[in-house]
Amino acid sequence: MKRAGTLFPFLKWFQNYHFLHFRADLIAGLTVALVLIPQSMAYAQLAGLPSYYGLYAALLPPAIAALFGSSRQLATGPVAVVSVMTAVALEPLATAGSSAYIAYAILLALMVGLFQLGLGLLKLGLLVNLLSHPVVNGFSNAAAIFIATSQLSKIFGVEIDKGAFHSETVFRVCVAAYNHLHWPTFMMALLAFVIMYGLAKVSSKIPYILIAVVVTTVLSWAIGFERYQIVDANQIVSAEVNETLESFNRTHMQTSALLAKRSQLNRDLSVAVAVADEVAAINIRRDIELNAYEISQNQSRTINFRNAIRNFKLQENNLRGQPSRYHLEKQNPMDSQSDGAVWRIAVDTRTLDMTALHLVGGGQVVGTIPRGLPAFGISDIKLDIVKELIPYCITIALLGFMEAISVAKAMAARTGQRIDPDQELIGQGLANITGSLTQSFPSAGSFSRSAVNLQVGAFSGLSSVFASLAVLVTLFLFTPLLYHLPQSVLAAIIMMAVIGLINIRGFIHAWKAQWYDGTISIVVFIATLVFAPHLERGIFLGVVLSLSVFIYKNMRPNVVDLSLGKDFALHDAMSYGLQECLFIDVVRFDGPLFFANASYLEDQIRLRRRNKKQLKHIIVAAEGINDVDASGQEALSLIVDRVRSANIDISMSGVHDNVRKVLERTHLLEKIGADHMYTSINKAINVIHKQTHRGENEKQCPLMSVRAVQDH
Repeated sequence: MKRAGTLFPFLKWFQNYHFLHFRADLIAGLTVALVLIPQSMAYAQLAGLPSYYGLYAALLPPAIAALFGSSRQLATGPVAVVSVMTAVALEPLATAGSSAYIAYAILLALMVGLFQLGLGLLKLGLLVNLLSHPVVNGFSNAAAIFIATSQLSKIFGVEIDKGAFHSETVFRVCVAAYNHLHWPTFMMALLAFVIMYGLAKVSSKIPYILIAVVVTTVLSWAIGFERYQIVDANQIVSAEVNETLESFNRTHMQTSALLAKRSQLNRDLSVAVAVADEVAAINIRRDIELNAYEISQNQSRTINFRNAIRNFKLQENNLRGQPSRYHLEKQNPMDSQSDGAVWRIAVDTRTLDMTALHLVGGGQVVGTIPRGLPAFGISDIKLDIVKELIPYCITIALLGFMEAISVAKAMAARTGQRIDPDQELIGQGLANITGSLTQSFPSAGSFSRSAVNLQVGAFSGLSSVFASLAVLVTLFLFTPLLYHLPQSVLAAIIMMAVIGLINIRGFIHAWKAQWYDGTISIVVFIATLVFAPHLERGIFLGVVLSLSVFIYKNMRPNVVDLSLGKDFALHDAMSYGLQECLFIDVVRFDGPLFFANASYLEDQIRLRRRNKKQLKHIIVAAEGINDVDASGQEALSLIVDRVRSANIDISMSGVHDNVRKVLERTHLLEKIGADHMYTSINKAINVIHKQTHRGENEKQCPLMSVRAVQDH
């Protein structure tokens, strides 16, 4: 039974499980589902996927993570930070929302799951410690700002081309909103904000997200929020518009041809390098540079044409007995009939079909959601894409697990559960693996939904199973009701959710703990925003800074001289302003003694020998030395030789068992002498003090009585 409980942790739920527990789990699961369904759709949009893929990500992962994890209240599924990291990983590889993009998102979920599962099976949950609290705090605050501002284009109802950096993108959104803000879209988002914020203030138990979704969806349906038409380019009566459309298509096709030529040139270069044809390689590299310049020029022209197309404002004109015609705003024929509605041409990165142009006159809605279960299985795995995704896979896996384990531990502090990080890794890994088989993108533990789960009174992970079943019912019965849900409302849901990620006190706390922790947190915050949308760079910088500080601190650990303090305990003489004994130096080394800091200990002992002319004995207080390697052992051996050659004796106290075994194996213990090894500092001082002070006139030795510096 014990082994079965290890393989299937959920079996432990049913020990002393009663109907009241079942009822509590059912209510909690349905309550969480009310939050999970709209949130998951919003996070799919954040990840660059069609919104209904959020429902696929909310189908199996919550149940699987609960069944095989160690936390009973952790709610798994799409979360903001992992969703935005998914978008960051995939944007360079494919167009958001395309079939290739979706396939890569599913592949990324599989990779993340396999990595997490591998870490869990190998008991390597400790790797998450690479992401220190200051790093995560700085990243989370920056990610919250990035996520919130990334939704501005949907809040304002404008379309723009993204810049190389997020700050440039935000500036373009603001300019576009100033020029042609879509007021119905903005008012829908504002209404959703008011409903969610107002109801959340009344009571956190109210399903305010669901209410906002229902109200805005019904309103969207009632007022005809979505308006679009498909027309032929010949119906647009404007030479300027048609010429711009044709120029856009022509430039776009030229760019596609240049990209194909670049691929061929790269293949030719590989062949030339392989056969060592240096002349051909030089010529091909020149052609590649010219090709890159032409692509850059064409892409710039394409962006200019696309922006011009987005700025065209058309009005529909109906003449009796004739098909609808579209003129530029304020250029309508005198005898035309127009309702005054403004239409814009929808344009993205694809070539426009001149016989089927999409005109948009309203706001963006979720649209058609396929009813029923998603397709089971995974598309072909491309090794070149796998290689591109590996760095993001590792980052998302560790970041997602960090979020999950932090939430789980926070809840365990209230429930008294035991959280097993390795088991939680297995649960999260299996959740992402099975999720990828049902068209899911990467998922993780959610703080907000877990808080709801705990608050409502979930007894076991069965609540997450019920939440998954609620999503299943939604996919079969309720998807048509979500057609008119405005996308700006989903953006508002995302912005409301990420407010909880902003934690200014985290910077203050880190700074109070250690100034360098506060500095790392601030640097990661600034770097993440500066490098955005390349958020992973902020994480990597933070990890490098944390490891650098750790290595530096271990290369130069505290080496202090001890004297007796007012509490009759030994303290750092310099920090406490205490006098030191003239004949005995008690040196405490705080840290492992290894190759990186062995010479530092030598330098510190040499410094004391030079400064203390009457020194007779050095006691190395080894309580802080919890490990020693070959370099450290060799350094100790040299110190013993040099100290004793200077007619100064040396002893050690408080040596840990593992360190003592190293000294025994290398025969250093024999060199020091068993009679020079003491179990504690006090025993060492009591014995050595008599030897060193015989015949000396030091009154009130600082190792035997309290002597402050000012008392000297």
